[in-house]
Amino acid sequence: MTAGKFIVFEGIDGSGKTTQMKLLAQALEKRAMPVLCTREPGGTDIGTRLRELLLDPTCRDITHRTEAFLYAADRAQHVTEKIMPALRRGDTVLCDRFIYSTLAYQGGGRGLDREFLARLNDLATGGLEPDAVILLDLSVEESISRVLGDRFPDRLEAEKSDFFGQVRRGYLEQAAQWPRLFKVIQAGAVVEEVHRSVLVSLQQVLA
Repeated sequence: MTAGKFIVFEGIDGSGKTTQMKLLAQALEKRAMPVLCTREPGGTDIGTRLRELLLDPTCRDITHRTEAFLYAADRAQHVTEKIMPALRRGDTVLCDRFIYSTLAYQGGGRGLDREFLARLNDLATGGLEPDAVILLDLSVEESISRVLGDRFPDRLEAEKSDFFGQVRRGYLEQAAQWPRLFKVIQAGAVVEEVHRSVLVSLQQVLA
């Protein structure tokens, strides 16, 4: 059993997950709500090492299944070390990516078997599910423009547009499958407008 709320931010690269998570954290802290902001991969010391490996552009030989196992290893450590203790304390946990990234990227993008990935996620999380998923939906064209205009792309960001198209479809398929869990927000709007949409979508969850 957990006392706190668990909210996940998902979306393709450049969709503004980190920005919107920080804005939500600020809004909740104004209500005197204890908040933990974290991310995957890299929410723990071990996860930070795994993140460096997973996103290193020179690591081109990582197989798709190896990639999925590495993300699962990061998630298992993250849930045990960071997320569950915070939820038990009654904190609201905001997480930049969770199991739905694996289903979208390794399932939709890489083409790995969805049932295999679902079992892998369940093992990594112990069955933990969030109270809400904020899916920041963005066109592939704008995603690439934002990423390339910001910094040198990492190993995943350097993938071709077809890959991100498949990832986006993977996200939207999940949103259609779990409509009560997913809150789909159009991420192409200005930051403040997106933030207002996030707040409105979470009114019942945070009541």
